[in-house]
This record gives sequence, C-alpha cells and structure tokens, in this order.
Amino acid sequence: MQQASQTDAAPGGPDSGGRKLEGQGKPRLPTSRKICYALGSAPYQLTGNIISFFLQIFLLDVVQLDPFWASSVIFIGRAWDSVSDPIIGYLVSKSPRRKCGKLIPWVLGSTPFGVLLYCLLWFTLSDTLPTSWKFFWHLITYCVFQTCLSCYHVPYTSMTMFLGGSRSDRDSATAYRMGMEVLSSLIGTSIQGLIVGRYHASITLNCQALNGSLPNETMGNSTSPLTDTLENTRMAYLTAAVIIGSIYCFSCAVLVLGVKEQQEPFSILDQSRLPFVYSLFTIMGHRPYTLLLSGFLFVSMAFQMAQGIFAFFCTHAAGLTGSFQYLVLILLVVASLTIPFWQWFLGKFGKKNAAFVGLSLIIPAFIILVQVTHSFITFALTMILVGCSTASLFLLPWSMLPDAMDDFQLKNPSCQNLEVFFYSFYIFVNKFGGGLALGISTLSLHFAGYQAGNCEPNPLVKLILRVLMAPVPITLLITGLTIFCFYPIDEERRKENRAKMEAARDPLCQRL
Repeated sequence: MQQASQTDAAPGGPDSGGRKLEGQGKPRLPTSRKICYALGSAPYQLTGNIISFFLQIFLLDVVQLDPFWASSVIFIGRAWDSVSDPIIGYLVSKSPRRKCGKLIPWVLGSTPFGVLLYCLLWFTLSDTLPTSWKFFWHLITYCVFQTCLSCYHVPYTSMTMFLGGSRSDRDSATAYRMGMEVLSSLIGTSIQGLIVGRYHASITLNCQALNGSLPNETMGNSTSPLTDTLENTRMAYLTAAVIIGSIYCFSCAVLVLGVKEQQEPFSILDQSRLPFVYSLFTIMGHRPYTLLLSGFLFVSMAFQMAQGIFAFFCTHAAGLTGSFQYLVLILLVVASLTIPFWQWFLGKFGKKNAAFVGLSLIIPAFIILVQVTHSFITFALTMILVGCSTASLFLLPWSMLPDAMDDFQLKNPSCQNLEVFFYSFYIFVNKFGGGLALGISTLSLHFAGYQAGNCEPNPLVKLILRVLMAPVPITLLITGLTIFCFYPIDEERRKENRAKMEAARDPLCQRL
C-alpha cells in the first residue's frame, strides 16, 4: 500500500536518515505515525458498521418496535447526525490551537461520552413500559451518541491534512487508514455477529418449533421459550456493546499518544476567519466538489440500503437465519484483502476509472442475491464480489477528496483553513444518504405490514425485502456512476494540480 501511494513523491530529495523532501527540508511521515493514525479510525467504523448491519433488526426483532417507530429512530437519528457534522466542523475550525493541537482535544474529550452512549443504545427497556418510552430512549441515545461520534470523527478525518510529510505520504496514510477501517469493520461485525447471531437463530428455531401455535397474547409470558431467548438476545447485544466500547477507548488512546499535529504550510491562520454561511457557499460553489458529493450520495445510499437490510433479508427472505454473520465476515475479509489491489489500481489507471470498475462489480451480486434462497454456498461466493466492490468504496471517496480540495485551493488561494469544512460536509452527505436509505427501507416494511414476533412474514414483506435488496440499490448506483461521468478531475488534471501545489509550496515554506 505504501509503495503504491508514494509514486508521486518528490524525487531526488536529500537523505539525512529521515529521507528529506525536496525543497522542504521535512522528513517523510514515519510508518509508526501512519499506523497510530490508522488505528484512530477504528471507533467510527466499529460502531458505524455494527449500527448499519444490526440496528434495524435489533429495533424490530429485539426491542420489538413497530417498523414506523423503528424507521423514525433511524431516520431522525441519521438526519440529526448529518446536520451536526457541518456544525461541529465549523466549531472545530473556530477552536484555538492549544499545546496538544487543535483537533486532539475534541477527539479526547468526546470519547468517554461516546462509549457510554453507545452502550446505552443497545440497552433495552422493560417490556412493561409503553412504546413511546422505548422510542424516545433509543432516539435520544442514538442522536446524542452520533453527536459525540461526530466530535471524534470530524476532527479525526481533518487530521489527514496535519500529519506532516508530502501529499504522497498522506495518500499512503490514507491507505493505511482505509485498511484499518476495513479491518476494524471486520473485527466489530465479527464480535457482534458471533455474540448475537446464534440468539437470532434460536428465536427463529423456537418459532418454527412452535409452528405458529403460540397465540400472540402469550408471547409476553415469561415461561415462553421465545421470551427466554429474547432476554438472552438482549443481554448479548449489551455484552457486545461493552466489548466494542473497550476497543473504542483503546483506539483513541493510541491516536492521542502516537500522533502529533503538524501545522500545514498553507494554514497560516490557526482559526478560520470566514463566516459559516460564506464558507458553505464558497465550497459548495466548487463544481468538482459538488459533483463528488452528489455522486457519492447516491452510491452511499445504494450500499447502505443493502447493508442495513442484509441481516433482515437473510433472516426473513433468503432462508439463512443464523448465517448472516458468517456472510458479513466473508464480505469484510475479502474487502480487507483487496484494499491493496484497489490502491494499486487507482495509482495505475486513475481514481475515476477505479470508481467505475470497483463500484460496478456489486450490480451482478445484487441480482444473484435476490434470485437464490436457502443456499449458503451461493451467498458466500457472491460475498466475494460484494467484498471486492466494498473495498473500492472504502478507499475511493477519501482518496478523491484531497484532489478536489487541491483544485479548490488553486482556484481560491485567499480561502484558508477550510479543510474541516470539506471533510465535515463529505461526512454529512455519507450519513444523510445512509439515514435516508435505512429510513426508507424500514418504513417500507411498515407499509408492507411487518409485525415483530410473527413466525412467518407475509409474502408482501418478502417482496419488499427483495426490491430493497436489488432494484432500488442498483438504480441508485447507476445514478451515482452517471454523475461521475461529469467529474472533471481525471488523472492528468490531478497531476497538473499537484505540480502547481508543490511549486507554490516551496517559496511559501522558505518565507515561513
């Protein structure tokens, strides 16, 4: 990964043990700092992927909320999270630079609250309480947790521009980070799936054993095997949350102790002096950035809709109850292994071409998934294709964003210290798209008549699940790829912009 991303490094620099950069006199970014920075990405991916894969089925089958209320929790929570990102980005840009930096205090201060609220999100209130209490409990904890996570993740992603070294070093650090994000997703979903998956399978097996003979009014009876299994499942979700919270704390500690912020030569001011609204309209007026945002909005919706509905689809439509966690494990292992390939591919053929090839691979996989039932082998082989495409989605957005930022900087040299804005709005689009996709999918189940506790969902529910698993994501994906056709920064323009940035950097560094 490191070699592939350093092909554009400045050649011929003097070597004084630290391998200096030409014209800058700065050592390259050490590998240890890249690793510590990459480990800092774990909390966002650990919690985010678990929520994407498991929150929907948790609210519907474990908390047993009506699909309307479950969709409201997911959509309102994601909408709140999306809005909070740009606001937090603005507050971070306005915060003063302290001894430990400008971004590290945000990361460190938000972590304890984020861990606590993540555990509370998976805590289930008593069944004797009214539905409204359960709804507000999960909605409030979800919203406040996402705010704490934004206070961690927005400064963290912005830290890419303050690691030191050259832009090729930062590309390499981004590759390390993407690899760690996939690995942490793998670890998180594996822990969650192995702990809670067997309990979901037990609920279904007990339901099949009863064969629908248990009346609805006795479902809440404490002597019911379904209720016993449900209580065990709730405890399993809480246990998994505590384990994930511990990893969250460890990753934050490694980041804070292992990474020191370096002030970017172009960042003459410690704080942004531009008003929020002016900053917003300035960056949104940059065509490459808006096209990048729009394209990944639709692509993100496609992937996250399939991701959010996958466990539910396997359980209630594909006849693979208790197996979805193993399929997710295969998907993420393949994604982890193919990250280096996509890093090489985008360096060899360009990022725009990599986007078209990588993101298109998942289309035939979606088609296969909705055509096959009760075949774990077929699903497992299809997950290889899905994992390969998912790896490209992990890498490409964050690899393409610095190119759009360079293009903006060259065209707007007077606009300084807007890095946090670029990253926060990028995160905003990803989260907004995911919230919209998950909200639509869960609300569709409400209109299809899904009821928690039914041993056999009605045929309309199964039809809706298949529509949400293939036709809708494919349509969204094709829309996003069509937008990328108009994205103007190809490989030639990217290299031209980089040369201009390096040329402008040298005299500026000499003055500083």
